[in-house]
Amino acid sequence: MTQTFRMDEPQPRLLDETRQGVIGTPMDRPDGPLKVSGGATYTADALPKGCAHGMLVRATVTRGHLRDIDRDSIADIPGLLAVVRDPRFLRNPAQGMAGEAPEQPGDRIDYHGQPVALVVAETFEAARDGALRLKLQLEGETAEVDPAEATEVEPQDPTETGDWEAAWAGAAHQIDVVYTTPCHAAAAMEPHAAVAEWQGDRLILRGALQMLRFNRNELADAVGIPPEQVQILAPFVGGGFGSKLGVGAEAVAAALAARELGRPVRVVMARQTVFDAVLRRTETRQHLQLAADAEGRLLALAHDDRVSNLPGEGFAEPVSSASQFLYGARATRFRQDMVRVHRVGAGSVRAPGEAVGVVTIEAAMDELAEALGMCPVELRLRNLPDAHPVTGQPFSARALADCLREGAESFGWADRQAPGTRQEGDWLIGMGMASAARPNMLVKSAARVTLSAEGAVVETDMTDIGTGSYAVLTQVAAEMLGLPPGQVTVTLGDTDLPGASGSGGSFGASSSGSAVFLAAKKIRATLAAKLGCAPEDLSLQDGLARGGNREAPINDLLAGDVLVEEAEIKGGKTAESHFSAGFGAHFCEVAVHRWTGEVRLRRMHGTFAMGRVLNEKTARSQAVGGMIWGVGTALHEDMAHDPRTGHVVTRDLANYHIAAHADIPRDMKAVFLEERDDYANPLQSKGVGELGISGSAGAVLNAIHNACGVRIRDLPATPDRVIAALEAAGR
Repeated sequence: MTQTFRMDEPQPRLLDETRQGVIGTPMDRPDGPLKVSGGATYTADALPKGCAHGMLVRATVTRGHLRDIDRDSIADIPGLLAVVRDPRFLRNPAQGMAGEAPEQPGDRIDYHGQPVALVVAETFEAARDGALRLKLQLEGETAEVDPAEATEVEPQDPTETGDWEAAWAGAAHQIDVVYTTPCHAAAAMEPHAAVAEWQGDRLILRGALQMLRFNRNELADAVGIPPEQVQILAPFVGGGFGSKLGVGAEAVAAALAARELGRPVRVVMARQTVFDAVLRRTETRQHLQLAADAEGRLLALAHDDRVSNLPGEGFAEPVSSASQFLYGARATRFRQDMVRVHRVGAGSVRAPGEAVGVVTIEAAMDELAEALGMCPVELRLRNLPDAHPVTGQPFSARALADCLREGAESFGWADRQAPGTRQEGDWLIGMGMASAARPNMLVKSAARVTLSAEGAVVETDMTDIGTGSYAVLTQVAAEMLGLPPGQVTVTLGDTDLPGASGSGGSFGASSSGSAVFLAAKKIRATLAAKLGCAPEDLSLQDGLARGGNREAPINDLLAGDVLVEEAEIKGGKTAESHFSAGFGAHFCEVAVHRWTGEVRLRRMHGTFAMGRVLNEKTARSQAVGGMIWGVGTALHEDMAHDPRTGHVVTRDLANYHIAAHADIPRDMKAVFLEERDDYANPLQSKGVGELGISGSAGAVLNAIHNACGVRIRDLPATPDRVIAALEAAGR
């Protein structure tokens, strides 16, 4: 029987008392050998017998209706099996947060490139040719595609504290600036894919999906069957970054086609289709106003933003999320305008909100520090609030001051010089810094743990999207049960197993890990009873149980029994009483070429405090990966749209530029400070996957200014923009 645990009070630090010594170590991934040898089976690799191939057909108008499909136009293609048209996959379901059922939009078309049909054939080549040649009867309508010119704007209710106008007017120093960021693509290594197979009235779908417990309900709703008749398998997912939170056209189309044909169907999006039809990060226009007294204490802080999405979609990028709790001010204002345009829908992309919002608040803070003649680190330290400035909640654990001080010391921030004064030939050298912040969440999650003489087995439908779920859950179980990691087997990615949080929002490891912890804790209680000691006196290490002046091998206590326990965790009162977040500080050094405008990152250090580190190696990988993504945000990434149709122009990784190996120096460090967050979860851990990206781009922008004395407020800071800024400044 599953026991549900609510986080209603701070948790004891049991993992500080266990003795196995596995938790927190840089343990290698158990799934690593499979991945490097090609043995890991991703969605498109698993082909059932008789599997057919489907290719999505996409709209060539921006807005309008699909009136008819001319199936006869491709009737001559050998091996053609079907052309499937169904309103349930004409438009992507909302993926801002998985769990919402797909809308039933009929034949409506809302963006150029929207999937409208599926061609199914015996071979991939035949399906591809059919999708390219299929003639559609489309009825186009006038569409607005440019967010800057769109007329449908929905102002959201502002969040305000204090008398903002009075605080602004009474300040000694004011910063009033506008920053813009372009659209971003998740561009996960594994394209979106699905393989659907029906066994009677039961649907089995192998999918590249992040949150299976939610995805099962979405898919069941889309194909019109109860959720218990759907099984989703996703043992390995090749990246997601939010783009695979919810089911998309590929999964629904594969399921419908497989049911119609009575045989398995595989649908894999081409890379260009991924860019065209998978949710983007919205572009932003951000207006920041900071006002401070002569000593650098914030009096007024405003962060207003303008974002876009399709008409009718509920997701809005939470741009000012971190700005609402990073710094304290006498008065604050946060306001958002939602613009409705006919581009591919906007949704969650790694660190939604913080990835673009912390960039600008940290750049604006740098501008304020310059106006004050104050060290940017000192300005931040001077304005750390004692509680959440908007909600009034105390912080559950916050080591931002330590991150700022220790990061500055280890990076060598004291050697920073005045803007434009440090040169090496034609290169101008500068240092920049920024704070990092990301709210922490606990999402309902369940797991089953089995202990026998052979070892332990962990079962949950949690996914591993490359973040290290297999490793972390192995370590939690091994630590709690006193076993070497090699005696723990973790089975993931199957909706027939207990439902986990899924991978997203940096809550996966803490949420699913807490469920494993609680199930293992119940097993520990049983072992303590068998040994004859209180559970709090039990020690498990290397297969031995000790407690109450007794010692016995765990297998002797089992005596052939198999112990099976399930547990579920969900949020509770601690989320209301305290505010939980991860914090950090980025420091970097760049070189800017005075004639070409090229920016080169020379070194970057991140110092983070995000509760207990569960696996030092996978955590560092996540932090450094996020920092690299932030470098791409600052210098490279720009998802461009055709101004006539709104379709994506930069539709592949040759045209959508991301950071490559040559762009990232070897001196890229992530340091984790010792921290415990008793109000977060029983593990005392917090998310790291999105904390690394939060603020890192701001540090790069601030370093560019320190190098050459100019501000780049329209991202990314490409050479042409740097040169234009240098020319405008007469430099």
